[in-house]
Amino acid sequence: MANKEIIAQGKYANFVRRDGWEYVERPKITGIVVIVPVTADGKLILIEQHRVPLDKSVIELPAGLAGDIAGSENEPLAEAAKRELLEETGYTATGMTYLAEGASSAGITNEVLAMFRATGLKKVGEPHGDETEKITVHAIPLAEVPAWLEEKRAQGAVIDLKVYAGLYFANGK
Repeated sequence: MANKEIIAQGKYANFVRRDGWEYVERPKITGIVVIVPVTADGKLILIEQHRVPLDKSVIELPAGLAGDIAGSENEPLAEAAKRELLEETGYTATGMTYLAEGASSAGITNEVLAMFRATGLKKVGEPHGDETEKITVHAIPLAEVPAWLEEKRAQGAVIDLKVYAGLYFANGK
């Protein structure tokens, strides 16, 4: 990229300036995956964790980075989605179907997210995310998700907007 200048470099993110625009990028990744896991009995699997930038509990879809682990730089996105689903929820999936991709916040980061529907779910354990994650898993019947999200919001949690996109796809769109 022409005229790209790294203003500040961290362990997980770089602050960059290019063509007069400042933004954040993640070094050493090949993609970001977001998973829409729906159980055979029609429950959407959501996660909840404290997010330091917001200093609040956030309701999210399972998600994570691809290509960020040494030796897995060429990890296919669907495989990263299966790995992240297991790490963050304790569920395995027999299938990962690509749904869509798009920018997370195009004015501040160059991140592009790829969303996958997880099928053939089986609970095999507890979440075991990385050392920075303390995750609570929720399995909510699809018909109850909007009311449940509103209840969590009223209790002070932040709802990640990707959950609403995931709900659209979870309902068979």
